[in-house]
Amino acid sequence: MAKTGKREESATKLHRGFSLLAVLGVILVLGGLVGLVYTGVATLTSMLLFGWLLLIGGIVGLLHAVQARGTSFFWLGAVVAALNIAAGIVVIRLPHAAAAALSMFAALLFLSAGLFRLAGGLVVRGPQLGWTLLLGAFDLLLGILVLGSWPSSSQYVIGAFFSLALLFDGLGLVATGYGGRRIVGLVSDQERAKPVPPD
Repeated sequence: MAKTGKREESATKLHRGFSLLAVLGVILVLGGLVGLVYTGVATLTSMLLFGWLLLIGGIVGLLHAVQARGTSFFWLGAVVAALNIAAGIVVIRLPHAAAAALSMFAALLFLSAGLFRLAGGLVVRGPQLGWTLLLGAFDLLLGILVLGSWPSSSQYVIGAFFSLALLFDGLGLVATGYGGRRIVGLVSDQERAKPVPPD
C-alpha cells in the first residue's frame, strides 16, 4: 500500500508539472498572437529585452572577469563584457536603429540562405529536391521583401519573428504538457488496474 501511495503521489506531481507546462504554453501562445497583431510594439519590446539581456550579461561577465584577475582569462573576459555592456546601452538607447540593423542582417541571411539552398539543391539533386528548392525560393523571396522595404520593414520584421517564436514555442509547450498529462493518466490507470499483492 505504501508503494501505491508513493506512485500516486509521484503521478500527481507529474500531472501538476505537465499542467503548469501547458499553462505556460498558453501564455506564450497568447503573447505571440498579441505580438503578431501589434508588431511594432513587439519589435520595440524585443529590442529592449535584448538590450537589457546584453547589459546584464555584460555586467555579470565583468564581475567574473574581475574575480579572475591575474589569470589569462581576465583581459578576454573584460573585453567581451565591455562590448556586451556597450552594445546593450546602444540597443536600449536606440532600439529603432538596432531593429533596422538587425532587419538588414536578417534580410541578408535570408538572401544568402536562399541562394545556397537553390544552388545546392540544383547541384546535388537529392531526393528532397522539391522541398529544398521551395525553401530556398521562400528564403530568397523573404529576404527580397524585407530588403526591398527596408528601413520601414524594421518596424515589424523583428517583432513578427519574435512573436512567431513565442507562438511556436507556446504550441510546443502546450502539446508537451497535454501529451504528458495523458501519458501520466494512462500509466496511473494501468497501475490502479493491476492487482495489489499482499504485503
